[in-house]
Amino acid sequence: MTGLDRRPAAATETTLPRGPLAGFAAGSLGMGVWVTVPGLLLLYFLTDVLAVAPWLAGLTLLLPKIADVLLHPWVGHRADVEQTRRGDRRRLLLLGCALPVAFAALFAVPGGLTGTPAAAWVAVFFIAGNLLFAAYQVPYLATPADLRIGYDERTRLMAFRMVVLTLGILVSGLLAPLLTGGDAATRGGYQRMGVVLAVGMLVAMLVGVAGIARLRGSAPASTASGHGGWRALRTALRDRQFRWLVAAYLAMSTTTHLVLAGVPYYAEYELRAPGLTTVLVAAFVAPALLVTPAWLVVARRVGKQRALLGAQGAFAIGSLVLAVGRPAGLPVLIAAVAVLGVAFAGMQLLPFSMLPDVIRAASSAGSTGAGTYTGVWTATEATGAALGPYAYALCLTVGGFVASTAGESPVQPDAALAAVRYGFGLLPAAAMLAALLLQRRYTLDATARAAS
Repeated sequence: MTGLDRRPAAATETTLPRGPLAGFAAGSLGMGVWVTVPGLLLLYFLTDVLAVAPWLAGLTLLLPKIADVLLHPWVGHRADVEQTRRGDRRRLLLLGCALPVAFAALFAVPGGLTGTPAAAWVAVFFIAGNLLFAAYQVPYLATPADLRIGYDERTRLMAFRMVVLTLGILVSGLLAPLLTGGDAATRGGYQRMGVVLAVGMLVAMLVGVAGIARLRGSAPASTASGHGGWRALRTALRDRQFRWLVAAYLAMSTTTHLVLAGVPYYAEYELRAPGLTTVLVAAFVAPALLVTPAWLVVARRVGKQRALLGAQGAFAIGSLVLAVGRPAGLPVLIAAVAVLGVAFAGMQLLPFSMLPDVIRAASSAGSTGAGTYTGVWTATEATGAALGPYAYALCLTVGGFVASTAGESPVQPDAALAAVRYGFGLLPAAAMLAALLLQRRYTLDATARAAS
């Protein structure tokens, strides 16, 4: 019996079998690639390979997310319509399995394009990829709310997902820089990386679709309400508990994606060792493979809300250490990144297991279906994924960072080097403090825990 299975299940609570749980979680391998690799490499790819100015590179990553804010809730409504009419959300999931094609194209920029034209190419396929990601992610994340399972079982389901997602983030985060060629990365290296990882994404996402079907056969599923569009969006946004949870998650998502975007810059310009990019990524992601069961135990003992506040506080403290930079010493800096990784594990597991608690409470009050809520949630996540790199790009711009093409090594001004360090340390600490203050306004956890 694994750490994810040691649980005092209530007599009336359905216990999901591990086989379907593993199949469901496998879908997160593919999602982990999309969540990680663009956030880790795309800003650097634009500024240091395609010679795109930092301010334009930041906009290239930010502007495609504007459409997500409107379209993700619409995708959620369509998911609810599919659930009502067909009894599942399978068609949207299969549509989302085209995401690997957009991922491969994202890094396959034609050789003659640099600067603004290259940024336009990336923006087009980033928009396409985000929409396909929504088609998969929205119905995928609606699964815990669809199933008639309790408070702890929803956490257990998401813990399985978190372990596999972490594996996807770790493997893709380590492989991507290596497949590009590392220190000698070229356009061809990025193209090779995109194709190889796209194949793995496709296989994992298809397994996830099959896993969801098996889960729905293991536990009865609820029926989504039929209304949607702006009415459904207003209903979700009027939900006070949902608003505070979403606002806090936006700050968390922004912060973690800012850190991912800053890793290659911090390794090259602060630590003066580009090869340490993979080490920092491993230190950030790998702890989650070990500590996710521990976060599950903590959540059962003290509740998800208190556990999440602890994770946010730890992340802020670790970020402040990184702001010190080289004088702190490499072992201390790697340890600080590992602290961020432990906190990151909690911030992935806990909010995602709190979301179905909110949806279940809203459903009891006759509110809208799970798809609309998860559509707003994924739009929030997508926005954070854009705001993080954009915020870091603004730091670089203010510091006067000099963009370049592959093989060039321009001398960066002292202000740019300071921006690399403080953008990687002080800014995440401030953003996570904001997340903590917002999270304190969420008050549903005790009620949801008692009702299970």
